[in-house]
Amino acid sequence: MTLRLAEAVTITALLLIIAGPETTAALGSASTIAVSPSSSTVCAVVAAAGDSPRSIRCTLPNSTFSFPILPNASFQSLSGGDRFLCGLRSAGPEPGSTFFCWTSDNLIRKRVYSGPVTLSDLTVGADHVAAFDANGSAVRFWRGDGSFPAAVTGIYRSLTSGNGFTCGIDGVSKAVRCWGRSGGRIETAFANTSMSYISAGGSHVCGLDAAGALVCRGDNSSGQSNAPNAGLGFSGLALGGAHTCAIRESDKSVLCWGGAGTGGEFKPVNDTQFELLAAGGDMTCGVTTLNFSVVCWRADPSNLSVRVLPLPKVLPGICVKQEESKCSCGVFPDSASLCSGSGVICSSCPSPSPKVPSPAPAQAAKKSTSKLRLVSAIVGGVGIFVGVCSIIYCLWTGLCRQKKVYNSVQPTITAAGNGLPNPPVRRSPMNSPSGSRSRIFGRQGSRVMRRQRSGPSSFKDRAEQFSLSELAAATENFKPENKIGAGSFGTVYKGKLPDGREVAIKRSGSETKTRKIQDKESAFQSELAFLSRLHHKHLVGLVGFCDEEEERLLVYDYMKNGALYDHLHSSKHPDSRVVKSWKTRIRVLLDASRGIEYLHNYAVPPIIHRDIKSSNILLDANWVARVSDFGLSLMGPDSKGDHLTMRAAGTVGYMDPEYYGLHHLTEKSDVYGLGVVMLEVLTGKRAIFRSRDTEDGHGGDPVSVVDYAVPSIVAGEVAKVLDERAGAVGPSEAEAVELVAYTAVHCVSLEGKERPSMTDIVSNLESALALCEDSHGSISSASFSLASFD
Repeated sequence: MTLRLAEAVTITALLLIIAGPETTAALGSASTIAVSPSSSTVCAVVAAAGDSPRSIRCTLPNSTFSFPILPNASFQSLSGGDRFLCGLRSAGPEPGSTFFCWTSDNLIRKRVYSGPVTLSDLTVGADHVAAFDANGSAVRFWRGDGSFPAAVTGIYRSLTSGNGFTCGIDGVSKAVRCWGRSGGRIETAFANTSMSYISAGGSHVCGLDAAGALVCRGDNSSGQSNAPNAGLGFSGLALGGAHTCAIRESDKSVLCWGGAGTGGEFKPVNDTQFELLAAGGDMTCGVTTLNFSVVCWRADPSNLSVRVLPLPKVLPGICVKQEESKCSCGVFPDSASLCSGSGVICSSCPSPSPKVPSPAPAQAAKKSTSKLRLVSAIVGGVGIFVGVCSIIYCLWTGLCRQKKVYNSVQPTITAAGNGLPNPPVRRSPMNSPSGSRSRIFGRQGSRVMRRQRSGPSSFKDRAEQFSLSELAAATENFKPENKIGAGSFGTVYKGKLPDGREVAIKRSGSETKTRKIQDKESAFQSELAFLSRLHHKHLVGLVGFCDEEEERLLVYDYMKNGALYDHLHSSKHPDSRVVKSWKTRIRVLLDASRGIEYLHNYAVPPIIHRDIKSSNILLDANWVARVSDFGLSLMGPDSKGDHLTMRAAGTVGYMDPEYYGLHHLTEKSDVYGLGVVMLEVLTGKRAIFRSRDTEDGHGGDPVSVVDYAVPSIVAGEVAKVLDERAGAVGPSEAEAVELVAYTAVHCVSLEGKERPSMTDIVSNLESALALCEDSHGSISSASFSLASFD
């Protein structure tokens, strides 16, 4: 089915079948996120997204954008049922006394409840709704099949709903009490068990007992009730139709069990940390600790499919009024800001530590001796290791020799140099092996073999070392009129050397903050190290450097025609070849892709640029494009498919969602950035632009060029988003532009494994350029074929 943009953003025209009887989250079904078991639609309460704070936004399967659900109001919590979604209001004249529901057979929102009693912990089962009175004196029910009472008085907590039942924990006896047609079976299964909290799935319930042990009862057809050993502590649960996932207290990683395949235990997202989880059907989603992005996966360890959703920052917990909340385990960091100044988020309490039998005296003595030997071995090994590392470091940095050499070096970018908390860690891929590649990327063997390959050049001239006075003279003492731009941690000036060469000189600015100084030093060392050993027609050339006292300067070949960004988005070049010609635009993309392909495939070791964007693609006097600014670049993993784990860095609008959300950096992160540049070239829009164009550029809400262009391209309406300044598209150009557009769509896929390699991209862009130059019509379908997006 083809999804058009207008259909996606018009909420009243959408059939929402949100969440299901399996929906649940940590500490009960009331949450800030809900998952649809049938449509895989995910909705969440967001901190802010250009809408009212704490509004609800949703995203469709495989979509690259999200949309709001009306009313555009502030909500406290969210929960889903088989055929409807409900959200509890958190603002207005009577906060907590109104909740709205959206159904599949009635797209007009309905205010289901409004009265003198305020509510909390709203939960939705298959066909019913339950909630606490805010004072905790009763549980109230709506809808259902008649098996639920209107209300049940008593003090309860940890309210949760499943398929035909709602359960809570008695505040006095800590026994599980359940209601509804299936409630008796669940309650009986928990007889004589004191619980601290529970969470429900389709037909099973899990939770922690009073001693901190994980207990599951109910359906176990797929191993979803086979709780892991009692030695593991958990802080949150999410139960689907036939699986269970939990957040481990020790490191906040996720462990799942049950579901498809073996039904055993598996870790779906390596060691990524999460704050809360929600599940629906065979799908589980979590809010990450790092930046509150949403990551989802299927409950099938043999065929994991992990994706980062295009949702704004999601609340990591339910906001409650500070004066009303006890927050016995403290307040979540920065929760007042996350809750827009109207409440806080309580931190989850650690579960009681499960009791582990103490070792016998003889065993204890044996363990003590073993530990002493182990410590001695470790100390000795560390001493040897430190000594060897010191010698290597001394030789590499030149501390043992007085001469600096920046030619054909193998740079090591340290964690400290990049402001990272830990060094990059190499991990195996988080996903299963990718499936068959889309047919759009058919390799052209003969053309690939013919293309000139420039590997790392051992004959590259050594970078020249300049004095500060020489470079000051070249730029007329860094005259403001000679400023031509800025790169990572530096201002760029045009200069002229005594021998007549025109150069671009990047000078690091003076900073007082230690972190900024470290960042600039790292960027300087990174660019100097990488460019000293790289030589390619489509990479900016390094002429020399200056390392004098506190000054750090780099000297590059001068790029007469400036940055691609300026041609596309400023008024400096209204009639340039880039603005007026589709052929030139495609040639620039091809040049840039060849430069990146060299970094990924022919540099040894491979290099990940990390900041591919239109302002880092420069044009020389002959309109040849070169990739610039290696201040954030890193050496890539040793083998294809591996990733580096590190804090995200780059430019908003160009950053890979997997890298931003999961800290998984791969070569495909550069592919995503190039895909955004392709969409910029096609549309003439900035990576992030305002939805209404005004003279001052401040009209409307921020929109990404991905969200703007991809739906139209997928719907086969490429012409709808093309930049009119390039003029009408001729017959052969139309096919070329279409190929570039479909290639861009694949490049900005949410999952890195679905993105093409740089070699595939180069082949497609070569085909597109050949179409522009070929007067005989289309290239044979053997060269490429367009993928179906239906």
